[in-house]
Amino acid sequence: MLIGFVSDEYYMALADVLLEFRQQGETKAIVRSTPRGAVEVDIKPGEYEVILVKSGFGSKRVQMTVRQGEPYQFRLLSDGLLGYAWPRAIRTGEKSEFKVHSVEPYRLSLWRYGWKREFVKLLGWFDEHAARAVMQITPDGDYTQTGVDWNKVGYGSTHHTQLVTGPERSGLYYFHAETETSKKFFSFPLVVAPRQPEAKIVVLASTNTWLAYNNFGGRSNYINSTRLPDEPSINVRQDLLRFTKAGSFNSWGFPDEDYLPLSFERPEPGNCVRMEEEVTDPIEGRLPSSLAPAEWRLLGWLEREGYAYDYYAESHLHFGELDLDAYQILIISVHPEYWSREMFEKVQTWVQSRGGKLLYLGGNGLNCEVEFLDEGRLRFKTWLQPATSGDLGMPDPEHPEKYCESRMHRTYQSEASLLGVVCTASGIMTAAPYRVVDPDHWVFAETGLAAGEEFGHASLHERIHGGASGHETDKMSPHSPPGTKLLAKGTNPDEGGAEMTIYETASGGAVFSVGSICYVSSLIIDSTLSRITANVLNRFLGEKA
Repeated sequence: MLIGFVSDEYYMALADVLLEFRQQGETKAIVRSTPRGAVEVDIKPGEYEVILVKSGFGSKRVQMTVRQGEPYQFRLLSDGLLGYAWPRAIRTGEKSEFKVHSVEPYRLSLWRYGWKREFVKLLGWFDEHAARAVMQITPDGDYTQTGVDWNKVGYGSTHHTQLVTGPERSGLYYFHAETETSKKFFSFPLVVAPRQPEAKIVVLASTNTWLAYNNFGGRSNYINSTRLPDEPSINVRQDLLRFTKAGSFNSWGFPDEDYLPLSFERPEPGNCVRMEEEVTDPIEGRLPSSLAPAEWRLLGWLEREGYAYDYYAESHLHFGELDLDAYQILIISVHPEYWSREMFEKVQTWVQSRGGKLLYLGGNGLNCEVEFLDEGRLRFKTWLQPATSGDLGMPDPEHPEKYCESRMHRTYQSEASLLGVVCTASGIMTAAPYRVVDPDHWVFAETGLAAGEEFGHASLHERIHGGASGHETDKMSPHSPPGTKLLAKGTNPDEGGAEMTIYETASGGAVFSVGSICYVSSLIIDSTLSRITANVLNRFLGEKA
């Protein structure tokens, strides 16, 4: 009888896991999982205690019910070092709990990430009296929907609470975890918003995007995006829809209601910053160049140039905890791809009706609508069925004669109506410098640039290296607001360069867009980009550029 399957934290099948099934104090069966992770044993349906053991993974006990025709999903967590903060975004003075998985004692410290990595405090060494006592366990089933819920099993002592208080200074903070013997290292972020608005500039962390790309547990908005398959993977290139079905974005080819939610309460390996990494170092790896490590480069630049800012998570904006009217400028950066309708409406109204100034220093932003089910979970409205393979838009399902430029356009409106630009497939996965189109515009003051000259060659973006216009790039569209001006365009292949634009509103608002994920990775090491961005900030702050 097929009882179920055993998989790891990425929903990869685990072979040769030893399982003991016990009932009323007696052992009923001892079996091992098959190469596909299957657990097959001749026992009767009913309630069982199951003990699971495999070298390199945390052992655990499970109370479960064996049901005919309903395979159970056992989940094990590999030995290693991981962690996350919960809540992941707080205000000054509020509490967040750090939740760390380690099979040996570890040292934990808190740091602030700006122009310099600033040591805040040592939180201590963490261990207990027993072996592997700071090891966590994951729930069985699909915990990408609910969160891993660490620090629950065996953490009853009030004397061992693992809380940190939000520091007085707003910003991006990181916990540094280091193990005692193996010297492993893992870092994880904490967004600290101010108790009350303090600066004229507010920077929004792209926390929804951090979630969308996090596949811890076996699902993200890119891997098993609708639900976990019935069986764990053996070889992802053979098993996952992302790789097995012809055409681009095939994992998004389902109606919005088919996508089960994703929980924020999971470790985010893609947000880990290396132990000795500095803000001017190259950004290694696939995901960090799109997530918090890249956004850190913007914060470092702001501090180096003397611009004070307050820092918030996207959930703060959605739930009304960020008062836009308390600020002159809002900055979003790198890859703010996933916004709720409420976020879009608030910023658009602020810009169009109340004189708000927006700097969009990223690419493929506001491309897909998300729904907050609560403060810990999102549902992605990610259905995309392009008429041409690789296209980022699609015909409207209900009105095929209408072309939707993006997923956001399909469910709400084109992001170009706010940003002035929208992402297209041309130039994707390439990087190049920009070329000046309108050299007389004040944006280029004190740069010495002439028409046709290039700028933005240097880059810290190692995944897609080659210049400030790259990775994914945005261009003007029929939905760009009237009066949107083209300032510069990337020199990427197939006319795929990012279009740097600006427009103003009747209320005195304005939006400056760079249309490139790579922009911020170049900003801190490219003097021309630095001058351009400073010109915009100074003008928006009421100072002459």
